[in-house]
Amino acid sequence: MHPLLPILLLLAPPPAPAPMSIEVFSPDGSISRTTITAADLPRAKAAADAEVVTIQQTGPPADRYDLVFIGDGYTAGQQALFHRQAVARWAQITAYEPFRTLKDKFNVWQVNAVSNQSGSDNDPTPGVRKDTALGGGFYCDDLARLICVDTAVTRSYAALAPGADQALVLVNSTTYGGSGGTVTVSSGGNAQSGDIVVHELGHSIGGLADEYGGPGTYSGGEPSEPNATKRPDTAKWASYLGRPTPDGGVIGAFEGGAYFDKGVYRPSQNSIMRTLGNEFNLIGIDRLTAAINART
Repeated sequence: MHPLLPILLLLAPPPAPAPMSIEVFSPDGSISRTTITAADLPRAKAAADAEVVTIQQTGPPADRYDLVFIGDGYTAGQQALFHRQAVARWAQITAYEPFRTLKDKFNVWQVNAVSNQSGSDNDPTPGVRKDTALGGGFYCDDLARLICVDTAVTRSYAALAPGADQALVLVNSTTYGGSGGTVTVSSGGNAQSGDIVVHELGHSIGGLADEYGGPGTYSGGEPSEPNATKRPDTAKWASYLGRPTPDGGVIGAFEGGAYFDKGVYRPSQNSIMRTLGNEFNLIGIDRLTAAINART
């Protein structure tokens, strides 16, 4: 080995943090994506022991989808508030099909991560700083409504529950906001933010694609997701064509989806995978139903 090689290796710069795509949700229901790196995410202290509360248990975790609510910015004296908001958020989720029909296929847990201070960074105004369990804050990536948390600490809190298929963070705020990615975040005190969670479960349980577009023309292979295709003849969902769909209209081929405005098609005009506040389309409902039933 060359005598200078060990020194050169020590002087080599560390690898750049890998970028990650995170969903951004607007109060008008529109959805977009931004790219950040792990270095951009908040940092919090390592997870401490926390009380686990059962909101709903219908079977063993191995045979159920286990949703875990973790609170950020709720002090020891605000855990009852967190519980009420977690129960209300679960009720919002089950107002949508197929979660309404398949409600008993889920276990729902609450992990009481206690924060030293109430609230969230940059809420209600930029510059506000709070000492919270997950380090949550608005203005992530300089976007006012985008809330980020320390995802590693969040997952370690979620792991305290008997099962943890999906971590759902509620931030102690009445301001609309949230984010979607490896962890789903929404404002616990803002009812409209609950639609963020429903949309994200479409991804994590149903494997559904986003149905909103973006600049450019799709040029890749046939998408693997059940609700996106590059073929306008819609062979992927041919048996559904012309059927009424809960999100309005009928199933067909509508250009735009999977982050492109051109070259890719979605099954319906405007499902919740495109715009918050709407229902899933028939393709989404059937795929979610199959995935939930296969698990249970």
